[in-house]
Amino acid sequence: MQKRVDALRERLHDNEAAFISGYPNIFYYSGFTSPDAYLLISHDAQYIITDSRYTIQARVQADGFELFDVKDGFERVFSKINAKYIGFEENAMSVREYKKLRTKLGENRDFVEMNKLISEQRKIKDKDEINKISEAERIGDEAFLHTLKKIKAGVSEKEIALDLEIFMKKQGALSLSFETIVASGARSAMPHGVASDKIIENGDLLTLDFGCIFEGYCSDMTRTIVVGKADEMQKSIYNTVLKAQEAAIGAAREGTPCDKVDEAARSIINDAGYGKNFGHGLGHGVGIEIHESPSFTPRCSEKLRDGHVITVEPGIYVDGFGGVRIEDLIVIENGVARNLTHAPKELIEL
Repeated sequence: MQKRVDALRERLHDNEAAFISGYPNIFYYSGFTSPDAYLLISHDAQYIITDSRYTIQARVQADGFELFDVKDGFERVFSKINAKYIGFEENAMSVREYKKLRTKLGENRDFVEMNKLISEQRKIKDKDEINKISEAERIGDEAFLHTLKKIKAGVSEKEIALDLEIFMKKQGALSLSFETIVASGARSAMPHGVASDKIIENGDLLTLDFGCIFEGYCSDMTRTIVVGKADEMQKSIYNTVLKAQEAAIGAAREGTPCDKVDEAARSIINDAGYGKNFGHGLGHGVGIEIHESPSFTPRCSEKLRDGHVITVEPGIYVDGFGGVRIEDLIVIENGVARNLTHAPKELIEL
C-alpha cells in the first residue's frame, strides 16, 4: 500500500494534499475495508479518520497511517498540514459532505477537484491485484459449470441466480460484484435483466451474467446457453457474437486504442445485420469496482497498456425474441491479451 501512497505523492504539487472519501480509493491506498473513513495524504504525512467502531480495525489494516477519531479528527488533521489546496473526489463526495468539510478547512485553504488524479493509477493493476481478480474469475468459472447441472425447464430464474451466489460464497467469495443477471426467453433481450420469477422453458435462450468479490477485487463473466435444442436463428446470432468477441480479444494489444478494439467486434455484428441490436459498449475496466476505466467504446481513444483488466462482452438483443451475450475478462500482459475466463464458450444446448 505504501508504494501506492508514494506514487500519489509524486503526482501532487508542493502545495497540495489529497482528501479521499470514496471507499474504492480508501481501500486502494490504505487496505482499510470499511467505507466509514477518510484519508488525508500530504507530501510528508498520511492520516486515516474513522470512528470508534473501527479504530482497532484501522490500526491493523491501515499500516503506516496515523489514526484520528472522527469526532475531532478533521480539525486536528487539517491543522497538521501546510497545503493550501486540498484535492477531493468530486465523484464520491455529496454536496452536504462537501459543505460540512469546507467549513472545517478555514479561509486560507481551498477544496479542488482531484478525482482523476487520485483514481488514475488504479487503471494499471499490479501482480497482486491481477492474481486476486484471476481468483475471483476462477470462482465464477467453477460456479458456471456447477450451475449448468441445475438448469432445466421448470426452474425459475431466481433459483438459478441463488444457486450461483451460494456456490461462489462457498468457494471463498466475500460478496457479489453486482446483482446477478439471469434472463431467459424473450427476457434475454434485456442486457441487465436481473433474475425474476419467470420459469425457464424449453427452447429458451438463457443469459447468465454474474461475478464475485475476492479479497476486495471483482470478477465479471457472461454465458448464454439454450435450454433444449437451438433453432437456426439462435445459432446464427450466437455464432456472430462469438466471432465478434474472438476478433476483439485478438485486437486487444498494448498500444491499440480502445475504440479500435470495440470496432473489431462491432463491425462483425454490423456486417451480420444486427448493428442496431448492439447498443452498449464492448467492455469496461474491472478492479475494486465492477466498472472502472478504461472502456472499450466507440468514444474511448485511450491506448491499452500492460496491466489493464477489461471485459470483452459483445451482444445482440432482439426484442420479442431474445438475446445473446458472451463476456470474458482479459488482462493485457507482455503486450497481448491474456484471457482470465476459462468457462466453455461453444454453444451449449441442455
